[in-house]
Amino acid sequence: MQLETLADYANYVGHKLAPSPWVTVDQKMIDDFGEVTGDRNWYHVDVERAAREIPGGRTIAHGLLTLSLVPHLAAQIVSVRRRGRAFNYGFDRVRFPAPVPAGSRIRLHMQIISVERKKDGMFIRNGYTMELEGESKPALSAEMMVLAYD
Repeated sequence: MQLETLADYANYVGHKLAPSPWVTVDQKMIDDFGEVTGDRNWYHVDVERAAREIPGGRTIAHGLLTLSLVPHLAAQIVSVRRRGRAFNYGFDRVRFPAPVPAGSRIRLHMQIISVERKKDGMFIRNGYTMELEGESKPALSAEMMVLAYD
């Protein structure tokens, strides 16, 4: 969906938008994230040990890797032609109900929860659910707040 300006978010409060394209979370992505963040726990990066000790036999992605994909995937759901400034204000209610095994595909679902006018801009709250292909539980559930200025 393409919006003209950030103010157009207000027209879609309560709407569930079309999901993002699928993205594969492969071992290289997991390893790279572990390297950048220093989180090299074996259940993320040790393929041989995971094959022996994790149900399903695959490493699992970092929850924070899944969360970090939200901005990229959300930008594929909604784009704004004449964008002002928008700043990540934080996340609420972040949950990781299901692990993301290496090689899995995920996609983002988005709902615009609220848009509140502030003196110089808007406070936007979006709800996100990260679908894990073939699973009934999502990989992620979270709300993101954005301060936006046209």
